[in-house]
Amino acid sequence: MKNITILGSTGSIGRQALQVIDNFPEEMRVVALAAGGNAELLAEQARLYQPEVLALANAGKYFQLKSLLPGFSGEIIAGDEAIVAAAAWPRADLVVAAVSGIAGLLPVIAAIEAGKDIAFANKEVLVAAGSLVMPLVAAKGINFLPVDSEHSAIFQCLEDDPKAVESLILTASGGPFYNWPQENIANATRDQALKHPTWNMGPKISIDSASLANKGLEVIEAHWLFGRDYDTIEVVIHPESVIHSLVRYADGSLLAHLGKSDMRIPIQYALTYPRRRAGSWPRLDLAALGKLTFAKPDLGRFPCLGLAYEAGRAGGLSPTVFNAANEELAAAFLAEKISFGQIPQKIEKALTRTENKQQPTLEDILTTDQETREFIANNK
Repeated sequence: MKNITILGSTGSIGRQALQVIDNFPEEMRVVALAAGGNAELLAEQARLYQPEVLALANAGKYFQLKSLLPGFSGEIIAGDEAIVAAAAWPRADLVVAAVSGIAGLLPVIAAIEAGKDIAFANKEVLVAAGSLVMPLVAAKGINFLPVDSEHSAIFQCLEDDPKAVESLILTASGGPFYNWPQENIANATRDQALKHPTWNMGPKISIDSASLANKGLEVIEAHWLFGRDYDTIEVVIHPESVIHSLVRYADGSLLAHLGKSDMRIPIQYALTYPRRRAGSWPRLDLAALGKLTFAKPDLGRFPCLGLAYEAGRAGGLSPTVFNAANEELAAAFLAEKISFGQIPQKIEKALTRTENKQQPTLEDILTTDQETREFIANNK
């Protein structure tokens, strides 16, 4: 029996992880669930899975959660420290890290330090603090398993000899504005940006996909996950979203991972690793698909991708700034406080105003993250 903690259980990845667990009732058990502020859904999940502990980041919802669960035999805790406690829950074997944004950093560090295997679905943590997280992963010798479809695909295509790898190729659907004229993209509406053509995702990642900021975050994440130089991490537009990523080898060959656009497939791979188990998810019909198309990304139309490469190559605190600025600006756009075109403009301003520091400490990262968010909030 594999005991599992889910951080971010009420979000898109968390809910799909529970669907995967439902397929393996004799092999997987939920021991801890953690969420942000959705007390109603967390209570519903608690009734179904009967975990040992529930953690709610929003301390103001503690009594609401308690009232929804009369007779609950497990422990209920609240506040940011509660999420950290759930991440290091003693009886968990594997932690699904699906808390959105930088809020997942301290829980992920706590889970690693506690020696838990991690099914990792929070790219922002590696973007902001990869220089701290990955050495800790290596020191603890845990499995750090990517859940993002692109990074799971690369993980599955990599062979044992890293010297044989020439480059990694991340695919991008191009988002809803792939065929839009450049002059129209800047004034795209919230509803237009949320209409992703191939994936069903949460609102923040949908906005990031529309701007290609998400692909930029994935480039930085791939740098840390796989130890690759930025010059060997490519991005290609692939509107069908069938090839999730590829690895190019030194002999010129390519290994590609193909499948339906269904996040439950990479989630299941991470939860059942190192075995590959039967799944009930939809199968890809290549004959019905008919064709696969590819194109280079247009950085003039989607400048966030270029800014991410610049931040990654600069290293130090620059990726932290990129992540914090983008996170705040995506939220502002969702709240209809800024235009879509202002997202890359303000990310660039945040990057140019920050004094970079190589080899930052955790305190440096958290401070820079907060200062960047304050700068964005005061310059909307």
